Amino acid sequence: MSETVGVLALQGDVREHEAALTALGAEVVRVRTPEQLRQVGGLVIPGGESSVIDKLSRIFGVQHPIREAIRAGMPVYGTCAGLIMLADTVLDTIDGQESFGGLDVAVRRNAFGRQTESFETELPVPVLGEPPVPATFIRAPAVERVGPGRRRWRRSPTAPWSRSSRARCWEPPSIRR
Repeated sequence: MSETVGVLALQGDVREHEAALTALGAEVVRVRTPEQLRQVGGLVIPGGESSVIDKLSRIFGVQHPIREAIRAGMPVYGTCAGLIMLADTVLDTIDGQESFGGLDVAVRRNAFGRQTESFETELPVPVLGEPPVPATFIRAPAVERVGPGRRRWRRSPTAPWSRSSRARCWEPPSIRR
């Protein structure tokens, strides 16, 4: 298995995840095909729109190879929509929506509101000093149930994990000052 990390590059925050991994010293491959998936030792599923990621994974022929890789123990990390895609049970899906599965959790899509309720603001963070930090508040999933043998990172309702799968409801930060 490769030391290279893949970022599922079908839709969503691909560039932000790629940049965060590159900054950590990882070799990153954008994964859109089964061949590219075979080149990586781990996969990151970025935030975006889970229903679109699902549809595109079928169109590009990576849905089943990703499911097989997860079952075989490939380390996988999902943020926001990636959490939804890793959940074994997804609540409030659109008709026909599927996930890759692999993480024994029940996740509710759009648990914190619809897309039209998302907003950006300048957020004062006293410990960081001036200027305020640009912050984006988006709809996000919530973990409603964690299966036996699964854990939540620091008891967080937004960060479940298992032996080879990890997920978070939030995206990697991109601080613009």
